[in-house]
Amino acid sequence: MISFEPTEDQRLISETVLEFAKTTLSPRAREFEQAGAVAPDVRRSVQEMQLALAAFPEEMGGQSLGLLTSLIINEELALGDPAAPFGLPGFGAFPLAALELGGARTQELLQPFSAEGDGAFGAVAWSELKAHPSRAGFSCVARETDAGYQLDGQKAFVGNANLADCFIVFAQVDESAGWGGLGAFVVPRNTDGLSVGERHRTLGLDCADFRSLELQAVKLPGAARLAPELSAEEFTRAVVRFFAKYSLIVAARQVGLSRSAFETAREYCDIRQAFGKPIGHFQAVAFTLADRHMDGESASALCRRAAWCWDSGKPEAECLLRTAQAVAHAHEAAMRCADDAVQLHGGAGFMRDVIVEKMMRDAKQMALVGMTAEQMDQLAAALEVRGELDPALVLPTPETQSIFI
Repeated sequence: MISFEPTEDQRLISETVLEFAKTTLSPRAREFEQAGAVAPDVRRSVQEMQLALAAFPEEMGGQSLGLLTSLIINEELALGDPAAPFGLPGFGAFPLAALELGGARTQELLQPFSAEGDGAFGAVAWSELKAHPSRAGFSCVARETDAGYQLDGQKAFVGNANLADCFIVFAQVDESAGWGGLGAFVVPRNTDGLSVGERHRTLGLDCADFRSLELQAVKLPGAARLAPELSAEEFTRAVVRFFAKYSLIVAARQVGLSRSAFETAREYCDIRQAFGKPIGHFQAVAFTLADRHMDGESASALCRRAAWCWDSGKPEAECLLRTAQAVAHAHEAAMRCADDAVQLHGGAGFMRDVIVEKMMRDAKQMALVGMTAEQMDQLAAALEVRGELDPALVLPTPETQSIFI
């Protein structure tokens, strides 16, 4: 039976993180935005709290608290500043990709994220700017050599590429197999032939740094390839699991943004007066606030149900379906909450002095991180109607829509 009542540990973690978000992240959100990064002292504080790998097994440096606890942490952090988790060490896509694809190397890949200090960064290079002109699959190619592999190509929209010590790069291994011929490779930052491009100028999430990667004759040993023992179908499923779990984490941040947008709008509607009374007393405004509160509550419930499915060991198809539903709804709900928060502030909502305009930009940008609502709808349809996972349809490819990660 599903219980939405948090455990005592989850309650304590939630209260601690929420206090940190309100006292540290929220007051400094504009500072991080202008600097284009989360301040080092804040990154250090989060690292000391040991939050990044809360869901991961203890033997891999985590706390074995489950995906649901990780969602709670991300939701509370995002209530303070939705962009901040994207600029924190260990909160990116790299650890989840390592967990799903790392195999025997998983512990080695995750170790830096559990170490003391300011925290390590990793990055996942998945997206490309455009589809290959003559075949399905990535333009970035990994060719087998006598010594291992050689990677050539470009990747785009790579989160924290400027800070990452290590990358997991997805490339085409079998050019004749299309999206069924992918491989994943561990590429250290100091590898010859690897260069990090200029920062992408984005709509929102300004303290998250997204950049391109250039790979020119990058030579890697055979051991750099992750999960070579998996069949094409097994590899696709592992990649889909990675994207589903990471997208669920992003959805939890959208829930935090939805809560923050609603609370900010409600407070404003209690203060702003028109015709002798607070505007929140007018039915049209009150109904809008009520609907947005329901959006936040329903998105939170769907996300937590999906995380509960993963933690409870439910069948993979059920976990993926619940995740697809939750992520799609959370993205749409957050955009409605942020948009209405701006609308209810009137002209002030469009001013940079008022935080709701940042929420609206962050909500839109976040909807393009991980799998989008449209891609999650496609995944849900594939599970409900066809029952199979065609990588060309259920993965965020350049042929459909490239994503930030």
